[in-house]
Amino acid sequence: MYLPDIYKVFSERFPAVFKDYQQLGHSTRQAGPLDEKTQDLVKLGIAVGANSQGAVMSHTRKCLAAGASPEEIVHVVLLALTTTGFPNMIAALRWVDTVLASPKA
Repeated sequence: MYLPDIYKVFSERFPAVFKDYQQLGHSTRQAGPLDEKTQDLVKLGIAVGANSQGAVMSHTRKCLAAGASPEEIVHVVLLALTTTGFPNMIAALRWVDTVLASPKA
C-alpha cells in the first residue's frame, strides 16, 4: 500500500510514538461492532470533514482495499455536502477521483 514519505520519515524518527499510534488505531477498530469496510468508510467521512487531502486519499485507498466500491466511496463524499459545505465536499471529491483514476486503484 502507498505510504507518503512523511509517514515513513515520522515512523523512523519517532518509532515508539509510531508504535503507540498504531496500537491505538488497532484498539479503536476492535472496540466496536463495525466491520472493516464500514470503519474505513466512516474514517473517509471524517477525513472529508477535516478537509485533509492526505487522509482522504489514504482512506480512499483503504476503502478500496476493504472491498468498498467506487460508488460507495463517492456516496460518502456526497453525504458531506450538507454537513461540511460545497467547497469542502468538492475538494474531497477531486482527491477521491484522483485515487480512483490511478492505475493502482
